[in-house]
Amino acid sequence: MNTWRNASIAVAAAALLTLTTACGQEQGDASPRGRAVGNAAPAQQPADSGYGSADGGYGSEADTDAAEPKEAGQLAVQESKKLGKVLTDGEGFTLYRFDKDTANPPKSTCEGACAATWPVVSAGNATAAAGTDPELLGEVTRADGTSQLTVDGWPMYRYAKDTAPGQVNGQGVGGTWFAAAPDGKKAARNADGAGMGEPADTAGLSVRKDPELGDIVVDGRGMTVYRFTKDSAWPMKTACTGDCLKKWPVVAPMAKNAVDGVTTKGFVTFDRPDGVKQQTIDCWPLYTFAGDAKPGDTNGQGVGGTWYAVSPDSKLVGASR
Repeated sequence: MNTWRNASIAVAAAALLTLTTACGQEQGDASPRGRAVGNAAPAQQPADSGYGSADGGYGSEADTDAAEPKEAGQLAVQESKKLGKVLTDGEGFTLYRFDKDTANPPKSTCEGACAATWPVVSAGNATAAAGTDPELLGEVTRADGTSQLTVDGWPMYRYAKDTAPGQVNGQGVGGTWFAAAPDGKKAARNADGAGMGEPADTAGLSVRKDPELGDIVVDGRGMTVYRFTKDSAWPMKTACTGDCLKKWPVVAPMAKNAVDGVTTKGFVTFDRPDGVKQQTIDCWPLYTFAGDAKPGDTNGQGVGGTWYAVSPDSKLVGASR
């Protein structure tokens, strides 16, 4: 009798478990709790937040020497589903530009371990892509004396984590690295879906070291990401609706490969009751703050005692609880 009862309990428990998805959402639950899409995954290894490491440093002594710059060869233009027209080298690898560089005059600021993560594109043997203006191609002499390819003045780089042609894993890293459009601008799509060189896609999460708050999560524009203590992760619920969203816009869903140095545990899309889709980490809904005017601002920190910046492991930064 005891054996039969134990077996029945085990079966019932297994059946209950199968009804629960990530973040405590029950399949078929009619209440407006949202729906988790995707599976939780282990946290990625710390990655660069603009210069090559999650802590804002330049890596270990072993990796501070960048490889010899590789020539670009025959440039090409590829169509990215995410970004539209993207400039690539002769092997199909995406070329990137760095916001901390300058185009007028051309100047490269990525050295040492930064250049190991973002390999320099040599100016030698570079040929303009078909249908593009060859006059946009140029070169800049780097601090080490080597010549780097420029497009409309912007120094060009590859990304070490792009392991196959066509990948754009470097897009938005640290809020400072962006795929290059054929004219040297930031690759992006316009409203009708066509590619154009305008402000880059804002999807992505990375880590910024704030002088007061320490390591905090930022979006692809470099804007601080926040959590709301009145929300819930299990079950996943939001308390920010209506006018609240005007001050605290949601972070839009993104692919995991757009995340650098931030946990992807509980990395799911939250289907909010108002129909808006929102990104979560560790099952907590994420927001930005309309009062942050530029990258680096943390004006939302501690607002109302309920809004706080987020650490890379999804904890509240500076909260008393």
